[in-house]
Amino acid sequence: MISFRRFALRRGSRLLLSDIDLVIQTGWRLGVVGRNGCGKSSLFAALQGQVEADAGDLDLPAKIRMASVAQETPSLPDPAIEYVMGGDEELAKALRDELDAQARGDTEAMARAHHRIEELHGYDARARAGRLLHGLGFAAETHETPVKEFSGGWRVRLNLARALMAPSDLLLLDEPTNHLDLDAVLWLEEWLRRYQGTLLIISHDREFLDGVITHTLHLNDGSGKLYTGNYSAFERLRAEQLRQQQIAHEREQAERAHLQSFVDRFKAKASKAKQAQSRVKRLEKLAGTEAVRAERPFHFQFAVPARLPDSMVQIEDVDAGYPGEDGEAATTILRNVRFRLEAGERIGLLGPNGAGKSTLVKTLVGELTPLAGERKGHKDLKIGYFAQHTVESLHEGSSPFDHLQEKAPGVAAQALRDFLGSWNFAGDRAFESVDGFSGGERARLALALIAWDKPNLLLLDEPTNHLDLDMREALADALAEFDGALVLVSHDRHLLGMVSDSFWRVADGSVEPFDGDLDDYARWLRSRGSAAKKAKNKEKEAKPVERVETAEERRLRTAAERENDKASRSRVKKIETRIATLEGELATLEAKLADPATYNGPTAEMMRLSQKQTELRREKETLEVEWLALYEQLEA
Repeated sequence: MISFRRFALRRGSRLLLSDIDLVIQTGWRLGVVGRNGCGKSSLFAALQGQVEADAGDLDLPAKIRMASVAQETPSLPDPAIEYVMGGDEELAKALRDELDAQARGDTEAMARAHHRIEELHGYDARARAGRLLHGLGFAAETHETPVKEFSGGWRVRLNLARALMAPSDLLLLDEPTNHLDLDAVLWLEEWLRRYQGTLLIISHDREFLDGVITHTLHLNDGSGKLYTGNYSAFERLRAEQLRQQQIAHEREQAERAHLQSFVDRFKAKASKAKQAQSRVKRLEKLAGTEAVRAERPFHFQFAVPARLPDSMVQIEDVDAGYPGEDGEAATTILRNVRFRLEAGERIGLLGPNGAGKSTLVKTLVGELTPLAGERKGHKDLKIGYFAQHTVESLHEGSSPFDHLQEKAPGVAAQALRDFLGSWNFAGDRAFESVDGFSGGERARLALALIAWDKPNLLLLDEPTNHLDLDMREALADALAEFDGALVLVSHDRHLLGMVSDSFWRVADGSVEPFDGDLDDYARWLRSRGSAAKKAKNKEKEAKPVERVETAEERRLRTAAERENDKASRSRVKKIETRIATLEGELATLEAKLADPATYNGPTAEMMRLSQKQTELRREKETLEVEWLALYEQLEA
């Protein structure tokens, strides 16, 4: 159990958190949410002992094992898999002790080291580290690659894998989905649901939070409030609480005005003096409920394109990939790709890590020349391209105004400032150096520079990295209103679902329409992984010595297979029945949660309904995975 008592924290002269009273129970998966700058990361720093409380107490269990993601990755020559294994510090020490004992020929010390390694399950540590790397998108052939050869984004993944490798009672994750693609996010979500310790997580991915957390801590204006349930449950409860607060404030203000009117009328009359005095006392006792301060949502838009041709880009029998260097053969990622992008189309690209989503986008942009076939762009085509390197290409030492003026040298300064203001770079912020900007502010500026050009085709490759929830909502709204065509690669399922009219799947060297939603895609990924695992296991199996099966052995085997088949079919029917029941219960719950009358009842009942909804959804998802595995087994 972790407890905060009247906890307060400052950063410089600014009071971030004040009078926080909170108890976090063992095993909770707690999402910490709130606007940027509200103190989320500072709260994590306090838990890690990096900053001290300015007031109050923070109590942690004795000898608690804590894990978190390192902010920096040293440029090491160590293989990636060994770097990840190093996350288990006790095991790393035991392995070093074993090597030292071997070097000294000390058999007694070697025996102690062997025993300790066994206690720590050290002999399967490499396999566990390999599974973590695989889940986070590292191909098998990269597991032995030196850490120093990976780019920044992949090093972030290595640090995440290292944190997950560490045995822990408390796991702190600050924006873990940044730099992950959708497949890795889905894998991480599954991993965290199985985590046995206490989890505190900061994330701006609402779908990810909904899939992982059991409780929500909302930090706002220095205070913190705990909610039971996932992020969606928190949003519903908070919206209702704010509504009730505003109603109470308006009722109180009306009563205050009525009492004040009586006092003003009769305070000078002796016959009414007592009544007037009693109303003055009543005025003093009114609670003083605050009005709800409307948080002005951030809003922006992409301008209407000057021209909107019907057929924007044609891809005809294209092989996409990377040309060879120094006489080496080209690397082909996608083959025989053929499609046409029309005005108004809104495509979400899905596909496993490394399957070629970014390669396809770069080919559409024209950054990569087709290895075969032809890319034809309309003469009026105007592309707005956001890639992960777009943010890195901003000029250090320059301001937002400098960047925009470079794109539009002849435009009046006031017009440039007005435009930047619409993207929340108002006043002096327009002239501040980007050196001090956060990742989210840099991404917002990069999107603003794209919007200035009034593109008619937007190609966005992971645009939400570092964006907070408000900015993500604003981006979703802007893309929904955009008149041109859109191709989107994102790990943010909420954004994909909000703005995509259709999905294309990029996998196994091809690009094809995907007939389904994001839940269907997640199931496809799981089934694909299961099939690949079975194939790999078959390859590893040693071929048995051939011998003729006896009649009795054949009879027993057939009977066993028939019994297993019967049991599997029975289980499939039970699962289908239970899923149907769950769908009915979920429909009933969702109807209750959609009914405004529900929010007029006790808050505890509202929280119970939200928690029940989360539990039923998880049970349904678990059953669907089991059903799919059994169905594949029966088909085989």
